[in-house]
Amino acid sequence: LKLKSHFIALQFVIIYGIMLEYEKSGELKTKSIDLLNLSSSTDVSALVEEIQKAEPLITASQSDQVKLLIQRLQDKLRQHSNHKFYLFKVLRAHILPLTNVALNKSGSCFITGSYDRTCKVWDTASGEELHTLEGHRNVVYAIAFNNPYGKVHTLIGHCAEISSALFNWDCSLILTGSMDKTCMLWDATNGKCVATLTGHDDEILDSCFDYTGKLIATASADGTARVFSAATRKCITTLEGHEGEISKISFNPQGNRLLTGSADKTARIWDVQTGQCLQVLEGHTDEIFSCAFNYKGNIIITGMGERDT
Repeated sequence: LKLKSHFIALQFVIIYGIMLEYEKSGELKTKSIDLLNLSSSTDVSALVEEIQKAEPLITASQSDQVKLLIQRLQDKLRQHSNHKFYLFKVLRAHILPLTNVALNKSGSCFITGSYDRTCKVWDTASGEELHTLEGHRNVVYAIAFNNPYGKVHTLIGHCAEISSALFNWDCSLILTGSMDKTCMLWDATNGKCVATLTGHDDEILDSCFDYTGKLIATASADGTARVFSAATRKCITTLEGHEGEISKISFNPQGNRLLTGSADKTARIWDVQTGQCLQVLEGHTDEIFSCAFNYKGNIIITGMGERDT
């Protein structure tokens, strides 16, 4: 069992955790332990005891190594506590506007998607263009990195534009949402479709996994969202209440709440299991195109079109 510390810098938050590498039946596997509530004042010994109770891969003989990794992460937290951001580089290589940007797990490189039908991979530190990915015949709307590595497949099955694409936590599955009103689950190792999720009456505009990869949420232009079991592929609950299409959906880090943003100018917080709307967030004057929880799940940010933010 190998243990590595890691952090992800994504937009507004830094998420810390430990990556486990282990062999099972001769096959190398990885598993992440996210430390969402880690702070510089966390009691490391108590935290390691909690981790050992929940994760049988970490034995008593490895506790000192885990403590050392967590202490290193605490040092990184202290380093980033007073970090100030500034413009580093401006990269202009696509001939048409960008649609999306995604960083890899370590932040060492990132990928951009564009209306010019290409993706480009960049070195974060130097700004050097590493690769241009070609082959799409239309706009690239969704991009995602797997972790830590993987093969490239062409996933064929949707009959309309793909609006979202992402990996589950261990990168064994890929989830795609489409304008054809369906989501599809794919085996990341061979590129084959393992399930098609149906039920929406209009285009699917966004989809996501919870942090465990056990639940899938979908958002649609029909004004509803749905929660599916990743294991059974059945719909658990339907979220109804928005008066316009839902363009964005995301789980909180704990996996018990969902956040949706809609063309009706509101965002809503939902109970994942019951589908009950817990709160309506108002104030925007135009459609909400993006929304997210912070890493603790106690702050929400929403964003929208040109006339409002």
